[in-house]
Amino acid sequence: MCGIYGTTIKYEEHQVQDKLKRTAFRGPDKMGWQFYKKEEKTITFGHNRLSIIDLDPRSDQPFTYYDHIHIVFNGEIYNFRILKKELTEKGYSFNTTSDTEVLCAAYLEYGEKCVDHLNGMFAFVIYDEKKQELFGARDRLGQKPFYYYHNGLDFEFSSQLSSIQMFNDNLSVSQKSIGYYLAWGNVPEPYSIFNEIKKLPAGHRFTYNIKTGDFNNSCYWDIDYQGKTKFTGTYNDAKNELSDILDDAVSSRLFADVPVGVFLSGGVDSSLVAAVASKSSNAKVKTFSVKFNEAEFDESAYAQQVADHLKTDHNVIECNYNEGMSLIENFSHFYDEPFADSSAIPSMLLAKHTREQVTVALSGDGGDESFIGYQRYKWATTKSKLYDVPYSLRKLSSSVLKHVPNYKLKVVAEALKTKNRNTAYLSVMTGINLNYIQSDEDFRDVAEIKYLDHNNKNLLERVSDFDLKTYLNWDINTKVDRATMAYSLEARAPLLDHRIVDFARALPTDFKILKDNQKRILKDVLYQYVPEHIFDRPKAGFAIPFATWFREDLKDYVLSELDDESLKNIPNINIENVKFMIKQHMDGSWNRYPLIWKLIVLKQWLNKEAKGISIK
Repeated sequence: MCGIYGTTIKYEEHQVQDKLKRTAFRGPDKMGWQFYKKEEKTITFGHNRLSIIDLDPRSDQPFTYYDHIHIVFNGEIYNFRILKKELTEKGYSFNTTSDTEVLCAAYLEYGEKCVDHLNGMFAFVIYDEKKQELFGARDRLGQKPFYYYHNGLDFEFSSQLSSIQMFNDNLSVSQKSIGYYLAWGNVPEPYSIFNEIKKLPAGHRFTYNIKTGDFNNSCYWDIDYQGKTKFTGTYNDAKNELSDILDDAVSSRLFADVPVGVFLSGGVDSSLVAAVASKSSNAKVKTFSVKFNEAEFDESAYAQQVADHLKTDHNVIECNYNEGMSLIENFSHFYDEPFADSSAIPSMLLAKHTREQVTVALSGDGGDESFIGYQRYKWATTKSKLYDVPYSLRKLSSSVLKHVPNYKLKVVAEALKTKNRNTAYLSVMTGINLNYIQSDEDFRDVAEIKYLDHNNKNLLERVSDFDLKTYLNWDINTKVDRATMAYSLEARAPLLDHRIVDFARALPTDFKILKDNQKRILKDVLYQYVPEHIFDRPKAGFAIPFATWFREDLKDYVLSELDDESLKNIPNINIENVKFMIKQHMDGSWNRYPLIWKLIVLKQWLNKEAKGISIK
């Protein structure tokens, strides 16, 4: 796990070093850079290394293979030992034990189709001197970030936006991206917070012609959202096959030349990963969880039960209020652009203290999206039936319910005004009421709507697919990458192995959810290792108690951060509507903490990262 950087723009060596220093937290073990000169063009590659596999300096980057192939690579190729054997049989030789060298050989053998052979999380760029071309790709599910700047001729890329931002006077803050951020809580790909910088979408590869400046990207992998692949075996067949894939996904992610641990929340997904890791490992597995003082947010006791049963070396990290506040103040330094998932704060605390003992940690990310685990998915089987009622009657019911003092019924009242199930789900994901955004744009209208707005699958499958392409990619993966990299910790997610994601897409819906039993097949695999009664409780999210803090301990902080003068400096908002919604939160009539947090994060980012930059 590392930070990568490269450019065709002519920078002084000290400027390149400064760009790498800005993101040195991603890879503190070695900072390297190299200039490749060809005719009148200079290609610069830079790398911040976090040493995980083959700790020897021979695997430092930028890395050169067969004299003319140069690479900077962030991530891990989990099947690299299998690939290495295949490529050795084809005549390739290797001087290291790293996956970086194998990736270079795979490119030489398979060209752009090398990505089809990779099982991993990655963002990489290869400079092919013979072709005078850059070739790069991002992993299928977007676990590793990739930002780029292309002005029609020059090209610059990085793991983090801030490296590209430095020494670039041609950037402007995107008013449109601010609108998307206010709706989604993040800036969805392919956009970034700057008009001139883009994100390479997940599952995409690209080529950049050094002579002409032409840049082309294409999709090499996508989920089967048309439902063409169907699993035809029995439930037990599916359970056995899933167990086999999961065994391999976990064991391959345990491979490292540094200490490895497991994030253990006490929920189904992380407990399953910890259980399989314990089975696969010869040594006692180290596990890590977060403890909250607020009982409704704290699952540390359940994590302890699982750890006791599996006999792991368990570590509990207390979510300290003061430590959390200090992270809020430095939030934008690591996240680079506005990002409003408040669980990033406990994620950073978890990463910070986990890194004291291990360099790699396995997580349970991806289980909810693939196996229909989120609480909101129950809406698709129960409350969505309301949309069988004619729209005129729903509007009438909404006008009555909105006057009821019960908060949840008010939310239902707002939801009833949406036209159909698809728009209702979009409202769930962006917030039902977006009237605080001052714009004529529809910020719910994203390209990924195609995964939701079709009739190839039932509603449960469609919202699951949609979340994989949006919430998981834009939010969860961003949160985990930045939170862990802030402390030079590598996070690996076995449930995001593309084989598991593809397998889950092919399963009948009732293998994943039957009546109220969500993640049915995943649980049945888990119960082979851990007793079922430990998980007989409502699902809890990994959240921080901001709703209460904003009304109590942090009330003065909120009102100071979002006073009248501050609100005037935040683009795209209707100030009066925002002030009314803040008042609703403070008097307890409506939980508006997501909006408040979005605005605080945006204000801090504008003040710290965008001073003097125009907004267009």
